[in-house]
Amino acid sequence: MTVLYGDLFNLRKFHVQNSTILIVDDNPTNLSIIVDYLEDCGLTISVSRNGESGIKRARFLHPDLILLDVMMPGIDGFETCRRLKADEETRDIPIIFMTALTNPEDKVKGFEVGGVDYVTKPIQHEEVYARILTHLRIQKLTQDLEDSVRERTLQLSETLNELKQSQLKLVQQEKMATLGQLMAGVGHEINNPLGFLRGNVGYLKEYIVEIFSHLKLYQKHYPNPPDDIIENAEEIDLDYLLEDVPNSLEAMKNGVERLTAIGTALRTFARGDRETKWAFDLHEGIESTLTILYHRLKANRERPEIQVVKHYGTFQDIKCFPGPIVQVFMNIIANAIDALEESRSGKSYEDIEKDPQKIEIFTQLTPDDRYVIIRIKDNAMGMDREHLKHIFKPSFTTKEVGKGTGLGLAIARQIVEEKHKGILSCDSELGRGTEFKIKLPC
Repeated sequence: MTVLYGDLFNLRKFHVQNSTILIVDDNPTNLSIIVDYLEDCGLTISVSRNGESGIKRARFLHPDLILLDVMMPGIDGFETCRRLKADEETRDIPIIFMTALTNPEDKVKGFEVGGVDYVTKPIQHEEVYARILTHLRIQKLTQDLEDSVRERTLQLSETLNELKQSQLKLVQQEKMATLGQLMAGVGHEINNPLGFLRGNVGYLKEYIVEIFSHLKLYQKHYPNPPDDIIENAEEIDLDYLLEDVPNSLEAMKNGVERLTAIGTALRTFARGDRETKWAFDLHEGIESTLTILYHRLKANRERPEIQVVKHYGTFQDIKCFPGPIVQVFMNIIANAIDALEESRSGKSYEDIEKDPQKIEIFTQLTPDDRYVIIRIKDNAMGMDREHLKHIFKPSFTTKEVGKGTGLGLAIARQIVEEKHKGILSCDSELGRGTEFKIKLPC
């Protein structure tokens, strides 16, 4: 770098009072001359007589710039510079070589190992000072630029995070509005036919009982019916019908009750468009969620039923937004089912029967009665600590492509922490399952 002496006055305006310069040189004469001059210029000077001590002092002192002699006993200036640039603590310190060498190859080598400039011997005081000021100024401008970039990056990161949160809220609001309308409509549409079925199944059961009683009365008083009646009874398997029709009616009654429970669950899930909190039974919300997810919990050809073990505490309804809270339950329990489904890979039906897949749900009040704690725990494979750090980040998912959006847990945390001022946390360990903990204020 070439510095014009006419610019020296402008360079002197640069503030150097707090700048520290480390000079590494084994020549006492050179040191005494240059040290006195630079101290008179307002710089703080520290001196080392060889490369090894220079490296140690640089690590301890963290100078703003190093003046480094090339020809020294022990390790030369090039090796000293190489080591300083390889050390994370000293790599950013600018190094100016001092040398009597005039070979261009030596100068190129100095730049290759990390030097920023050269001063040739015999040293000219004004030139050294000008070059020092120039590189101190470059270092200061570089630091200011890095700070500015870092600050701007942080601002952009915060803005991006706010945009993601806003996007999540929009997705959540749109999803809840759409699902609310859909489920409320479905719940309303199935309500009337369900009422009709529920009422008439009861009547039909009474009618069948009366008809069967009347038929048995005929059999009692006419024990020897004509041949065509006997043949018809055998043809329709009358004894089996008398036994199975009540069972069929009971199955119909259970099916109607199941549909009624699903309708109730849908209406509970649809309560997402209210602008104020209202008292809600959290256990009802959990049961509604389990009702909707029952088809995924029940046994199939590949595995036995996923057991749901409930440990419910006793507490009153709490004020909340029921629809969003049920969505939180839905996301967490559905994720637990997904994890259990994945963990069965390579296991036979019999293996799973011996070690049943299980979801445990705990509810309780905190000792001060200020919060309700809901814990949802599975015995799947769990997650490592690295995955656990990211599970609440939008778009992060451990599922296969097409099987997860990565929004479920991010939305769940937003519902719990922003909408309800609660806390949603997760603890997991590979081989020991996962537990989500929801803390809601009463």
